[in-house]
Amino acid sequence: MASLPDANQGEFRLGMLFYDTRYRSLTIQVIFFMLFMAGAAWLVNNVIENLRILGKDFDFGFLTVRAGYDINQRLVEYSNDSTHARAMLIGLLNTLLLAFLACITATIVGILAGVLRLSKNWVVARLMTLYVETFRNVPLLLWILLVNAIMTESMPSPRDFRGADATASMMLNDSVAVTNRGIYVPEPLFTNSLGNIDIGIFLISIDLLAVLAAVYVGIYINRAVLRRATRIQHETGVRPTTWWQSVLLIAGIPLVLLALLGFHLGYPEMKGFNFSGGIHLRNSLLAMWIALTLYTGAFIAEIVRAGILAISRGQSEASFALGMQPGRTMQLVVLPQALRVIIPPLISQYLNITKNTSLALAVGYMDLRSTLGGTTINVTGRELEGMMLMMLVYLVISLIISGAMNFYNTRVQLRSR
Repeated sequence: MASLPDANQGEFRLGMLFYDTRYRSLTIQVIFFMLFMAGAAWLVNNVIENLRILGKDFDFGFLTVRAGYDINQRLVEYSNDSTHARAMLIGLLNTLLLAFLACITATIVGILAGVLRLSKNWVVARLMTLYVETFRNVPLLLWILLVNAIMTESMPSPRDFRGADATASMMLNDSVAVTNRGIYVPEPLFTNSLGNIDIGIFLISIDLLAVLAAVYVGIYINRAVLRRATRIQHETGVRPTTWWQSVLLIAGIPLVLLALLGFHLGYPEMKGFNFSGGIHLRNSLLAMWIALTLYTGAFIAEIVRAGILAISRGQSEASFALGMQPGRTMQLVVLPQALRVIIPPLISQYLNITKNTSLALAVGYMDLRSTLGGTTINVTGRELEGMMLMMLVYLVISLIISGAMNFYNTRVQLRSR
């Protein structure tokens, strides 16, 4: 027998809050909300009382105090006379740099491994299976320590590059030096530099903004060229050749701008007991980057493989019947449809990369966990404030990544008519 809502009979009684279906759900929600608020109030009061007993207060004023410690890896200006807020900014930028690089390379490795694992070549498929199962089933921290140990112990020291009887030599026409202190690579320089914009926190290179603007303009104009080619194809049945126009627009415009700015490379040189000039990629950064890439790439490979297998085999057979090669079929038919299955779990992997950067403390990479959550807390004694601030930063970063990926996922979803 179907249950019917309680009849609206008589005046309101207090017991109706529990026995009347019109009020019961609201009553339960109010009770649980009150219990939650009471628990939160007890927790806050307990924290305040314990801080009072210890002679402490809750204050973020320590962020304006002189930090007093050095940071070996930094993207903007910093010294030990800078504030703890500046040190937190340096750590945050290092975290974002590592997460950005690892997300890109892990995606590339994961897509390649996922596609190759489905290869009909038995050797290739088994090698990819070995890679996936090996990296997925060993803790990430061990891979980080292993990569760091290999780079520190097996690479030559800078003094091995000195003198006429040097036992080590630079690579790529004497432009890259691989040492046990890291890798030294050329740095971009501009003879006719446009300068920098000082926004107070750090400097923004006008040259970089100009190059990015040139790339955007080239891509924007190229899209108009491709739309025109598509329109001509629909009208005449013949698509005009546009690849040379795309190359000129996407690569030509930035190259012309670089030439006007006097772009050239500054190479690292051996001076004294170490290299000078160029960009120094420290072993700690490289160990974290390589380990995060290979470890997370193994999980992304399984996500890609599952997404490809979720696409009906009839899609591939239809493209083969039209004369398309397997590579083009994968690129134009299978992967675009598989993205709708791949993107949601891929978001979790990007979030894992961001949070796993906190393991950088094990190899001395000065990220947010090492600066704000490590040295700053030890120096100031502000454990609660430091941990809460660090948790808030990680939460904001994760929400931004999740929101951006969900927006992209919404854009590629199938639209029902």
